[in-house]
Amino acid sequence: MPSLFDARGQRLLIALAALLFAPLALAAGGEGPTVAGIPVDFILFGLTLLGVALFHHYVLQVALTGLASIATYKILFTGFKTGEGVAGFGAHMAHEWVLIVNLFCLLVGFALLARHFEDSGVPEVLPKLLPEGWLGPFALLGLVWFMSGFLDNIAAALIGATVAASVFKRKVHIGYLAAIVAASNAGGAGSVVGDTTTTMMWIDGVSPLDVVEAYLPAFVATVVFGIPAALMQHKHMAISRDFHAQHHIDWARVGIVGFILVAAVATNVTVNLKFAAVADHFPFLGVAVWVALLLAVPLRKPEWSLMPDAIKGSVFLLALVTCASMMPVEKLPPASWLSTLALGFISAVFDNIPLTALALKQGGYDWGFLAYAVGFGGSMLWFGSSAGVAVSNLFPEAKSVGQWQRHGWMISVGYVAGFFVMLLVLGWHPHDKNKEGKAAAAPPAIVQPVMAAPAGSGEK
Repeated sequence: MPSLFDARGQRLLIALAALLFAPLALAAGGEGPTVAGIPVDFILFGLTLLGVALFHHYVLQVALTGLASIATYKILFTGFKTGEGVAGFGAHMAHEWVLIVNLFCLLVGFALLARHFEDSGVPEVLPKLLPEGWLGPFALLGLVWFMSGFLDNIAAALIGATVAASVFKRKVHIGYLAAIVAASNAGGAGSVVGDTTTTMMWIDGVSPLDVVEAYLPAFVATVVFGIPAALMQHKHMAISRDFHAQHHIDWARVGIVGFILVAAVATNVTVNLKFAAVADHFPFLGVAVWVALLLAVPLRKPEWSLMPDAIKGSVFLLALVTCASMMPVEKLPPASWLSTLALGFISAVFDNIPLTALALKQGGYDWGFLAYAVGFGGSMLWFGSSAGVAVSNLFPEAKSVGQWQRHGWMISVGYVAGFFVMLLVLGWHPHDKNKEGKAAAAPPAIVQPVMAAPAGSGEK
C-alpha cells in the first residue's frame, strides 16, 4: 500500500493547495463551469496534484490519469484557447510540442550525462578537495549553485547528486537532496542563461542587469537552507575519504561531459541571440544534447540501461507540464511584491514557464523579484522543477511530498528569507514593457517597501 500523510498532513496540504490556487482561479479567464467560483479545470488539476502527493508510489499513473481527465473534460465542455474539441486539443499540443520534446530530451539525456560523470572517476577524487566536517556538504551545494549560473539547472543538479552519491556512499539524506535541487534552481535565478524562465525574460527584452538582482535573495536563501542541510547530511553520513587509494580518472568521459555541456550552452545562447524568431518552432536545445551524446558513442558508450527509468520519470513530469498548460489562466493577479511572493509558492505546483509568459505580457513586475520567485519556488516540492524530477529519478526515495516537506522545511524558510532581504535592501521597483519590448522603469515604490507596497502598487 502506498504511504499516506497523516490526517493533519492531508488537511494542511489541501489548505495549502487552496491558498495557492485561489489567486489563479479567481484570475482565470473563460466561461466554463465552476464549483464555488473555481473553474472545474483547476479542481481536476488540484486533484491530480493531491493524488501525486498522497500516492507517491504511483505518481506516473496518477499524472497520466489526471492528464486524460483534464484533456477529455476540455475537449467535451470548454475547449482550448486554440479552438474547440479535438481540433482545439491538437492545435494546443502543436503549440506545446517544442517545450515537451526539449524537456524530454534534456531529462533523459542528462541522466546519461550524469552516469558518464559518475563513471569518470572525478566524484571519487572530490572528497579530497572538499573541506572537513559539515563544510564539505555545504561547499558541494555552493559548487552546484555556481555551476547553475552558466549550465542548465538540470545538469547542475544531476552532477551535484552524482557527486553526493559518491562521496556519501549513496547514503544521501532526503533533506540534502532537496537542498541540491534548491541550490541548482537558486544558482540559475540570476542568470539569463541559467534557467528557462530567465532566458524567456531576456528574449522578451528584459535587461540581464534587472535579472542579476535575483542573485542577492538566491545567495541569502542558499545560506539559510544550505547550513541546516549540510549539518543534516554530515550527521546522517559524513564524507567518505580514502587518501591512500589511487583513483583513476577517465579523461575521455570527462571530455564527453564537457563536450555535451558546451554544446548545450552554446546552442542555448546562439538560438536565443541569433534565431529567437524560430526558437519556439524546434527543440534545438534537446536535439543538441542528443547529437553530442551520439557523437561521443564511439569514444564511450552511455549506460543505456538507465533509459527506462529516465523515460518513466520524464513522462511523469511532462504529464504535469501538459496539465498545467491547459489551465484557463489568461491573466495573473495585479502585480505587486506580495503577488510575486505568492507566485513562488504557486510555481512549486504550477509550471513556471506559462506563469513567466503571463507576467511578461502583463508587465508591472520587478523582474529581479519575478526571476527569483519563479526560478526558486519550484524547489519546495520534488516535482516542482525539472531539476527535482531529475534528481528524484536517481534517488526514488525522494519521491514523497511528505518526506520532502518534512526534511526540506528549510527551503521554504530560505525562499521567504531571501525574498524579504531583497525587498528590504533593493526595494520593489516595478517595470512595464513598451511596444519595442524593452524594459522601462516605472516610478519606484516608496523607500520602505514592506510597509508601502500594497497589492497592485506596481500597476500602471
